[in-house]
Amino acid sequence: MTMKSRALLIGGTAGLGSVFAAPVMAAAPTTMDVTVNIPRLTVAEYHRPYVAFWVEKQGEAPKTVAVWYDFDMKANEGTKWLRDMRQWWRVSGRSMTFPARGVSSATRAPGSHKISFTRAQLGATAPGAYVLVVEAAREVGGRELLRIPFTWPARAGSGGNAQGQSELGLVSVAFR
Repeated sequence: MTMKSRALLIGGTAGLGSVFAAPVMAAAPTTMDVTVNIPRLTVAEYHRPYVAFWVEKQGEAPKTVAVWYDFDMKANEGTKWLRDMRQWWRVSGRSMTFPARGVSSATRAPGSHKISFTRAQLGATAPGAYVLVVEAAREVGGRELLRIPFTWPARAGSGGNAQGQSELGLVSVAFR
């Protein structure tokens, strides 16, 4: 083998390597970012809302991905109001033990809050149509449920949103 043919062979191999590397760099997004706006309400007695997030897919069990509640109360007393998020409680909440590792966190004050979920956390294992459901309930307040459909695998920059009317403001989903 001559020096010139070795150079062509090495150059040709390097060229193929870059062709095969391109699809890896263009992989599907693996993270869902959810931005939740909790409105500031002018009421006599304000309590932060409890909020549950879960993912549904036709024919599969719903998967709870986050629950915001008052878990700092002594003797885990904050859990007794979780059932006020009625839809979530029926689909998966009543079968859970709290605090739930990787799912439970504190309630949030009014404002914009961003949380992120990986593919594994979402339970989005098979391609198809999914729905992110967000439900909020507030003591001495109301209750609200929003549904945001999405497709898995998602495209970077894709997403959706839903506008709440009382307990939730705009809830948006974006993939990266």
